[in-house]
Amino acid sequence: MEALDRLQTMALTYQAICQGERPWVALGNFMNEWFDYAKDHRARLIADPVTLPDAPGIDALRWAAFCAASVEWLCGRYGIACPSWVHNAAYCLPEPWFDSPGAHKPQVRARLLHQTPEPFRRRNVYCGNRMFANKYEFAEHYQRRHATATTTATSAFS
Repeated sequence: MEALDRLQTMALTYQAICQGERPWVALGNFMNEWFDYAKDHRARLIADPVTLPDAPGIDALRWAAFCAASVEWLCGRYGIACPSWVHNAAYCLPEPWFDSPGAHKPQVRARLLHQTPEPFRRRNVYCGNRMFANKYEFAEHYQRRHATATTTATSAFS
């Protein structure tokens, strides 16, 4: 079986969350695919819609909204055509959801209201702007800066 047959798509990520997988473990597996393992196949990672259970509880609704917002945000950030399924009204929460440590504190909620990207805010999901910090891009940036600094320092002493 080829690795591309086993992609951790967003649909599979959401399904894993609904089956009891810790959300950030499942999302971490998706992010590894998106940012590294399958970055040349990003459209395939998001093509299939997340499917709500027959009688979704509040957690299932929250994570569906989070997944749809994530796909929209990632598509905008990386220039990928956004699939139409993310615009389904079922992925919008009727009440605000603040998902962050300390979210019960007014100052944390104020920060989340200010920093959360639009695709999440539009769905009533407030999580800040750091949930998709790309460790792979950070490592590449650091290596380039280190190489430039090393080259500059070597040239200065030549």
